[in-house]
Amino acid sequence: MAKKSQIVKSMQKPKYMTRKVNRCKVCGRPRGYMRKFEMCRICFRDLANKGMIPGVTKSSW
Repeated sequence: MAKKSQIVKSMQKPKYMTRKVNRCKVCGRPRGYMRKFEMCRICFRDLANKGMIPGVTKSSW
């Protein structure tokens, strides 16, 4: 879980666009971020296994 201060700081508009930090909408994690789903890989996997993300199924072959 990210610190509240870091989450609030990342929500502000940066001075330069290259300073923007993508953070997970669920937990605030900055690493392992997936743009399409706007969350980190850990939260994505957890919600996908619960069936909370529409259109996502566990792959098997």
